[in-house]
Amino acid sequence: MKVKSEKSAFIWLCTAHFINDVYTGVLNPIMPFIAAKLSISMAFATIILTISHIFSSLIQPVFGFFADNIKKRAFIFWGLLCTCVFISSAPAVPDPYVMTLVIIAGSIGSSLFHPQALGFVPRFAETDINKSMGIFISMGALGYSTGPVFSSWITQFMGLEKMPLMAIPGCVCALCMFKFVPKISVSEPVLRHINFRKAIKDIVSSRRLNILNLIAMLKTFVTSASTILLPFLWKDLGYSPFQIGVVIFAFLFAGALGSFFSRSAEKIMGTKRVFYISMVSTLPLMVMFALCYKTLPVLSFLIFIFTGFITSMAMPVTMVMAQGVLPEYKSIISGFINGFSWGVMAVFISAVGFAAQKFGIVNVLVVVAVIPALCSGLIEKLFKTK
Repeated sequence: MKVKSEKSAFIWLCTAHFINDVYTGVLNPIMPFIAAKLSISMAFATIILTISHIFSSLIQPVFGFFADNIKKRAFIFWGLLCTCVFISSAPAVPDPYVMTLVIIAGSIGSSLFHPQALGFVPRFAETDINKSMGIFISMGALGYSTGPVFSSWITQFMGLEKMPLMAIPGCVCALCMFKFVPKISVSEPVLRHINFRKAIKDIVSSRRLNILNLIAMLKTFVTSASTILLPFLWKDLGYSPFQIGVVIFAFLFAGALGSFFSRSAEKIMGTKRVFYISMVSTLPLMVMFALCYKTLPVLSFLIFIFTGFITSMAMPVTMVMAQGVLPEYKSIISGFINGFSWGVMAVFISAVGFAAQKFGIVNVLVVVAVIPALCSGLIEKLFKTK
């Protein structure tokens, strides 16, 4: 019965991750059309998306601390509910500043959800934790990739004012979780109280964790900059909201596949090569995209999609390796790898938005792709650090 209960808990964690991340992916492809509706610039729209990433990511370690101490499913339930209600409502708000506040509320919901869910995965995983983490992360990536399809379809065929309808599936899922998901805290004894100051000190003083965090940040920088800025480029080239949404979906879905096949790639090539390929390949792929996005658009889309697969391939490996450094802080570390890295990079994305407005989107993205390739030497330091 215990095995069955743990398997059921893991399935529900994956399902909730999928549903939650559907909503975190809805804004990027339709933001150019929201900006046109509200008469705001690309730079200002980028700042709004930056704020969203900061609140959905940067504060995850704090919620991870509470999750490691509370040991209950409350964060998963309330986080999902806040995410689906507020994020779905935001595109229909007529004022940019009020819309930003609504987006912040929804982003905090996502920040509540992720650290606790990630911290529970090792407890309910099967024997191969890497495989289970890959499945869990790929479900989130699959949800994140599906969101743009729904939001762009509603935007094109129903209008931005109908976007709040998207909240219905999330609310239903949250209520089902509250009723049917077992109270997962009872299957494991409560651990000792975790001191937040000591936990943060232990984490930031770990050279191995610092390197893993930096690697996660660099890859996030490429994917975030691409998914935020390219919709503006494609809108200027005349593509419809739904066309843009489909391309973003394909990019993020490829990322989900990259996470899912991460364990297989690790077994075939070795962990170090997975890291190298994930970081170094961003530059040549982005250069190829820049050379053909005007003359060979279909090929440029395929290159863009393949970039999503490659950059996400090392994510489960990074997460499992990080949690293994200090296993007593699983949720907090998950908040750093999955959240803090996104939040830090989001701060830089706002500057990237201004640069793209001045120097061109494609030019800026090529420069962004150079950074992880140049920093690939971190991988050697990672495997030499114990």
